[in-house]
Amino acid sequence: MLSIGRALMTNPACLVLDEATEGLAPRIVREIWDVIATVRATGIASVVVDRNFRSVLANADRVVVLEKGRVVLTGPASDFSAKPEALDRYLGV
Repeated sequence: MLSIGRALMTNPACLVLDEATEGLAPRIVREIWDVIATVRATGIASVVVDRNFRSVLANADRVVVLEKGRVVLTGPASDFSAKPEALDRYLGV
């Protein structure tokens, strides 16, 4: 939260978040996603890298899935929310 706050103080054109919720308590994870949703609502561009693809889909306009550094899927988040099987090949367990 502190890192996100410090980054936002500079009025960034783009905010990059790499595994911002990794290793945090579930309550704090929810708070971080609330902050990400607020940042999105303000119109600040964001790049969010996270393993929790459901949370990413809920807070994204566009999704890019990489496998070994190569783009394997890309498109509007709504496409993947409506057809989660498209993600299962790369993100399913």
